Amino acid sequence: MIADYLLIDVGNGRTKLGLASQDGLLDRRDCATRELTPALVEEVLTGWKFRSAVLCSVVPAAVAAFRAVLGESLLELQHETQMGIGIRYPNPKSIGPDRLANAVALAHLHGAPGIVIDFGTAVTFDIISADQHYIGGVIAPGLRLMTDYLHERTALLPQVELAEPTAAIGQSTIGAIQAGAAIGYRGMIRGILEALRKELPPSDKVHVVATGGDAGWIISGMEERITVDPDLTLHGLRLVGNLNALSHV
Repeated sequence: MIADYLLIDVGNGRTKLGLASQDGLLDRRDCATRELTPALVEEVLTGWKFRSAVLCSVVPAAVAAFRAVLGESLLELQHETQMGIGIRYPNPKSIGPDRLANAVALAHLHGAPGIVIDFGTAVTFDIISADQHYIGGVIAPGLRLMTDYLHERTALLPQVELAEPTAAIGQSTIGAIQAGAAIGYRGMIRGILEALRKELPPSDKVHVVATGGDAGWIISGMEERITVDPDLTLHGLRLVGNLNALSHV
């Protein structure tokens, strides 16, 4: 079977790939971004057949490997790409392509106005207005970036696996770091969401969707109504593919 699309989300740590029809995802794979070469791309794509490819990347140097393998079948998402949403932002070309893909999926699959929270190396908040325009967002350090930094920049604090703390008052160094990570990070998310909601025009409902590696764990400990969609970025790329009538390879 030949699928409609290869979807490629190049992140700082991992690159996610999806095989997709116009209506949904068929299969998923991933690889380390820092290891990307044309040979590795061909290896990762072994057995997948598709008509065209859609890519978003926050690592410009990694895109060359996909260009070498996919050639003219590759559409690289940029702010000029037809997305089915508008942009009201002073410098549109500075918006990360992954953030645009998330905004597309939010608007078309979940509704507007809305907020996407993407938990990656950085945690990003992206906002879609009621009339489906990208209007800006927030960037903060990612959860693992914060915990790794504690370990790397101090003499005594250990590297800690993220886990739900047993109590707010840590009874060990590890417990204290876990409490700071879980409780503190969720507090930051709540605070940013509260500030964003205050700046949005009054609305019956602001759709909030979370994606990214730590989304499920972080959101599971929060009382706010937040939908978790781990494939949001890939769905955004799929929708962009549908809108752009890509050429067959």
